[in-house]
Amino acid sequence: MPATIAWISVTPVKGLRLQQRDEVELTEDGVPGDRAFFLVDERGSMVSATRLGPLVAVVPEHDPPAGTLALRFPGGGEVVGPTELGEPEEVRFSGLSLRARPVLGSFSAALSDHCARPLRLFAMPPERPGLDRGRVGAATLLSVASLERLRAQAGETEPVDPRRFRMTFGVEGLEPHEEDSWIGRDVSVGDTLLRVMGNVGRCAATTRQPDTGVVDFKTLHYLKAYRDRLPTTEPLPFGVYAQVRRPGRVRVGDAVVPK
Repeated sequence: MPATIAWISVTPVKGLRLQQRDEVELTEDGVPGDRAFFLVDERGSMVSATRLGPLVAVVPEHDPPAGTLALRFPGGGEVVGPTELGEPEEVRFSGLSLRARPVLGSFSAALSDHCARPLRLFAMPPERPGLDRGRVGAATLLSVASLERLRAQAGETEPVDPRRFRMTFGVEGLEPHEEDSWIGRDVSVGDTLLRVMGNVGRCAATTRQPDTGVVDFKTLHYLKAYRDRLPTTEPLPFGVYAQVRRPGRVRVGDAVVPK
């Protein structure tokens, strides 16, 4: 039996709570609406849950046809409004300099209050996908077996929450880290065809509890213990990223077949 899609995760605002989907359309830019917005600090540099754990406690809902965004905060607070944009500004995103437009309204102030530091919400420029690696990493994949291997390494009894790793697709039916062997190969995923380009290296965001942002798991310590000396395209590899060669629809339960 082929491997299959176990979960699909997206978020309209980079760093905020992930949302689970039963199916998505996958384009060369990724899932439409995924990471459509991002946050910058007072220096104009992109920030995410790596530095600001409380972000993951905020639940975003984006309605592109209606042009609205809703942010739901712990304790019941909510900010809802149109995604009206200001004039383009120069900001920094994953080492790049971008001309991006700020989202007007009260979203930035509410997120600043929540994180107790100045933040501003921006829309990703149409020409640049919101995933860290751009089009070359329009989709990411992680096997359920790799999560189980990490659980065993950590000596935990409970499963490791896959949301820690903020991957597009989870894959069940593989051996631990079997997805590493797909680098440089094509893989059909549902109606799409992907070219797996490299490993996803890990950062401190994975140490945070996915609902609260509190650091509660020594992810990097455990990965270093058994993944540190492997041949890899990025340090502390866990999962892979891929370019979309043939767009299409992907559903939970769809086959995942390396070519």
